[in-house]
Amino acid sequence: MRLTIAQLDTTVGDFSGNIKKATDVLSRFARNSDIVVFPEMFITGYPLGELPERQWFIEKSQAAIEELKSISRSCPDTGILVGAPLPSENGENRLYNAALLIQNGRIIFWQAKSALSCGGLLDEARQFDPADSVSAFPFKGEMLGVSIGEHPPVEQLAKKGATLFINLCASPFSVGREGIRFEAITRWAKRYSVPFVYVNSIGGNDELIFDGRSLFVDKNGSPVHIFPAFEEFVETIDTDLSGAQEEYIPQDEIESVHNALVLGLRDYVRKCGFEKVVVGLSGGVDSSVVAALAAEAIGAENVLGLAMPSCYSSPESEKYARHLAGNLGVNFAVIPISDIYESYKISLKEELSLGDEVSLTLENIQARIRGNILMAFSNRFGYLVLSSGNRSEAAVGYCTLYGDMVGGLAVISDVPKTMVYKLAHYINRKREVIPSEIISRVPSAELRPGQIDQDTLPPYDILDRILSYYLDEKKSVDEIVRLGFDRETVLWVAKAVKRSEFKRRQAPPGLRIRLPGLERVPIASKWEC
Repeated sequence: MRLTIAQLDTTVGDFSGNIKKATDVLSRFARNSDIVVFPEMFITGYPLGELPERQWFIEKSQAAIEELKSISRSCPDTGILVGAPLPSENGENRLYNAALLIQNGRIIFWQAKSALSCGGLLDEARQFDPADSVSAFPFKGEMLGVSIGEHPPVEQLAKKGATLFINLCASPFSVGREGIRFEAITRWAKRYSVPFVYVNSIGGNDELIFDGRSLFVDKNGSPVHIFPAFEEFVETIDTDLSGAQEEYIPQDEIESVHNALVLGLRDYVRKCGFEKVVVGLSGGVDSSVVAALAAEAIGAENVLGLAMPSCYSSPESEKYARHLAGNLGVNFAVIPISDIYESYKISLKEELSLGDEVSLTLENIQARIRGNILMAFSNRFGYLVLSSGNRSEAAVGYCTLYGDMVGGLAVISDVPKTMVYKLAHYINRKREVIPSEIISRVPSAELRPGQIDQDTLPPYDILDRILSYYLDEKKSVDEIVRLGFDRETVLWVAKAVKRSEFKRRQAPPGLRIRLPGLERVPIASKWEC
C-alpha cells in the first residue's frame, strides 16, 4: 500500500486554514497514494479546551468535514484518514475524538479514541466519550487497525485481524518522551507482527508543543521511515517495505528543547496575531536566552530588547545587554529607571514608612517599574511581551508579581536554571551569540547593593535536583532527605513551592517541555510539605 503521511501544523479553530493544508497535500499526493493520513484532531486543531461545549464550534467542525468529503470526490480512489470530532451516540453535547476514513464523498469508516488523555492541559473526558468498541476495516487489500492517541488498543485490533496499524496522534513534546514512543511502537509491531504507521502533529498551540517524528516500522519493529522533528513534512511511503531503512537516533536533549522552544514561540506569536516582541534585557543569562530564541523564531528585526538599568545595576549589565543585541542583530533601547524609582520612594516614603535600607518592597517596586515599561511598549506598538523567568524561580516564587512576571508568553518558565545555561552554550555552538561574560557571571537580580541569587536561594544545581525529586517524581521531604540532601534546605524548597502557588496562577502561559509540569495545588489550604 502507498500511504502518505502528512505531518502538519494546525491552528485551533482555523477550519479554513486547516482544510486548505489538507487540500494542498491532496492536490500533490493523492493521485499516487492509496491513503493520505493526517494527525489527530486535524480538522479542528488540538487541544480544544472548552470549545467542544459550544454548539457553534461543533457545527463548524461538521461543516469542515462536509467540505473535506466534497474535496475527496476529486480523488475518488484515494482514502483520506483524518482526525476530527464526531457527535457521540451516548448523549446530547457529547463527542468522540475520532479518526474518519473518507473516500469519494463519503465517510466509509470511523473509529473513536479508546484511551482518552486526562489531566492537566489534556482533559478530554470533559467533552469526549471513549470508544464503545474497536474494529479493523478492509481497504485495498489490508485490514486497517486505526487508532487515536498515545495508548492505542493494539491487542484488540490485532485480534480483529489488523494487518496494518495506523495511529493518528497529537502527542506533545516532553523531554525524553520521543524514545519512549519509539520503544512502544517497535514493541507493538514486533509483538503482533503487524507494521505500524505513526502520524503525529507538529507545532505549538498555547503551552503545548507537538514535535512530529512520525514514523513507519515494519512487522519486526525495524524503522523504515523516520520523519524529522519540529517541522512540517509530507512523504509517501510503501508499507510493503521491510527491514531497517533508517537508523533511529534520539534527538540530543538540549537540541530538542531548543528547537521545541523556537517552534512554540514562533507559533504562539503567529497564531495570536502578533508580529513583533519585546523583552527586557538585564545582562543576565535568562533574558539573553529568551532574546536569542525570539530572534531565531521570528527574525531579529522583529525583536526589541530593552535595558532598564537602575541605580543598583552594574555598568557591565547594560554593556553585556548591548553586546548581546549587537550579536543577535535585534533592536535595542535603554530606558533608565532610577528617576522613576526615586519618585516612587518619595511618594510612598511616609505611607509605607520607607527608610534608607533597600527593603523587599523597594526591590519589588523596581521590578514593577520595568514591567510597566515593557507593557507600555506593548500597548503603544502592539508588541508581545516575553517574560524570561525560569522554572527554578517560578517554582519557589523568586519572582515579582506584576513585575518580571508580566508578559504574554513565559518562554522558559518550564526550563530549570541549570538547563538555561546548557541552552546558552547550545546557542553559542557555532559562534559567540551570548557573550561569555553573561554565562559566567554570578546570577543577580541587581535590586539592592551586592545582591546575588544565592543570598535567597540554594545553589541552582542543588535547587534543581530537589525540585526534580519533589515536583517530577513526587517524592516527600523525608524521601529527598534520605537521598543525601540537607533537611532544612529541602523543607525550605517544599514550603516555597506551596506558598508561591498564588503567583503561578497569575503568570502568563508558559511553553511546556515536560509533562506534567508545575500543576496546580490548593492555595488556601493546610496540607503539609
